[in-house]
Order: sequence, then structure tokens, then C-alpha cells
Amino acid sequence: MKEFKMDFYSNTNLKSYNLNESMRYQLAMLDSLDVFTRLHSENVANLTCRICEYMHLKEYFTVYCTICAYLHDIGKQFIPSRILQKNGPLTDEEYSIMKTHTTIGYNMCMRDEKLRPYAAGTIFHHEALDGTGYPNGVSKKNLPLEGQIIRVADEFDAITAKRQYKSHVGVCDTLKILINETYPNKKIGAKIGKLNPKVVKALIKVVIDDTEYELYNLGEYVKYLEKEVNRLKQIASYGDKMNNAHSETDRAYYANGISALLDSGETFENYKTVLNEYIQASIAKKQQMDKLNEELSKIKKLKV
Repeated sequence: MKEFKMDFYSNTNLKSYNLNESMRYQLAMLDSLDVFTRLHSENVANLTCRICEYMHLKEYFTVYCTICAYLHDIGKQFIPSRILQKNGPLTDEEYSIMKTHTTIGYNMCMRDEKLRPYAAGTIFHHEALDGTGYPNGVSKKNLPLEGQIIRVADEFDAITAKRQYKSHVGVCDTLKILINETYPNKKIGAKIGKLNPKVVKALIKVVIDDTEYELYNLGEYVKYLEKEVNRLKQIASYGDKMNNAHSETDRAYYANGISALLDSGETFENYKTVLNEYIQASIAKKQQMDKLNEELSKIKKLKV
């Protein structure tokens, strides 16, 4: 049976910028990362690219910001795997070590003239507008836009991803967390929130578009499944007519019809099993679409 695969993220945006050899050098640095961190970096870069587009930022800045996002976690290659891949919450000491990936990555970039222009992604992606971030606790006036954008993309992907040490959190719930972080923390007397509301608003638009695109693809796949179900049901109908036929000519006619309808790997003996698989897959995908539509409805009601 044909498989349906839908990636929430896509690399087509970055490819559309026709990266030159210099840019490819920067992105090749991801090869040194573990599989999970590399995937996370790619997801964050794609989200960053699309957020920039929804904010109608200049193309040169979008390309720059996207590459910064690709490199934002490059320092994690020097974090011990026992911490980076720990199956459980980090201790305070381990968290302190984990936080050093920002300065490690920054120093790496600053030592390499080809990476130096993109060092902002490494040093600013955990900073916050209200000054509560790390490693330097910079506040609004000292936190560049690329850092604000990458922070939102990074946090969104980190929360929604299924990691070794925590369960998956739904997209709508994640967006609510980010929206709450655009509000000032009254407990510490902050006048602004951690996150830029314009960036979070752009992220919501990206998520809505991705969800609608996923629904479209699921709908197309359901159409394919239903077409296959109808084909296999026709085989069943021909089988009944063949068994009830009164002449060899009629039996041969329906047998030929069955043969023409069978797909690769299917036989008259196993088609009922295949039919049941298609029916079950169709039911599952429709249920998935119902959940996505429900989620989409909630997302569209979110206010920043």
C-alpha cells in the first residue's frame, strides 16, 4: 500500500535562495552534530526563514537570519553526550554545562572567518527581551532581531519535538506557551515579555499554513485510498459474478476483469486483506484530519 508521509517542515524555502559555495560551507558544519540536534537545527532554520517572510523582511536579511539559525546550536557538539542525550531532566550542574553551548558556538564562529558573520545565532538564541535569558542576560535594546526570531523558532521546535526526556506537547498548547511569554512577568516587575509578539504572530501564521497544507495532503491521500477501496470492491463484485456465471465465456470475462483490476503484489486470494488495510487506513487518516481541523480551529482563535 502506498505510504503517506507529511513533513511539518520543508527545506524548499532555503533552497529557493540558490545558496552559493560560501553559504554551503556554513551549513556543512551541521555534519558534526548528532542526528537529533541536526534535525532540530534544520527545523529551526526553516521556521526562521518562513517567519522572516511573514514579517516581510528583506531577502538578504532572511538568508542571513536563516543561516544564523542553522548554526545556532553548533556548540552542542562539545557538550558531553551524557548531558545532551540524557533520558531525564538535567540537574542544575548539568544545565549549567548545557548552557555553555551558546558561548562555545560563538567562539567557534568568531575563530572562523566564514562563520564569523553568523555568530549572532549562537550567542543570542537563548536571550530574552526582558533580560532573563542567557548567557549574558541582554535586554531589548541589545538583543538583535535575528536573536528574537531564532529564539521563538527554537523554543517552538524544542517544545513540540518528541525528545528523550519529555513527552510531546501539542502545537496549539505550545503556541499558548509562547503567547504567554510575550506578556511581562509581573512577579519580577518586567515591563516587557521574553518574546517579541510580532515574531510569535508570524509563527502562528506559519503554523496555520502548514496545518492547512497538511490537511490538503491528507485529503488527497484519502481520495487515493477511497479510489483503491472502490477498485478492490469492484474485484469483489466481479468475483461474485464469476462464481454465479452460467457459462465459461462469462466466467472468463469476469476473470479477465479481475486480472486487469489487480495491482502489483495483489492476487484474488489476498485482495480482501488488502481491501481491509485500505479501509482501515482511510478511517485512520480521516480521524487524523478531524483532529487537525479541531486543532486548526483552536489555533485560528489565538490572539497575541
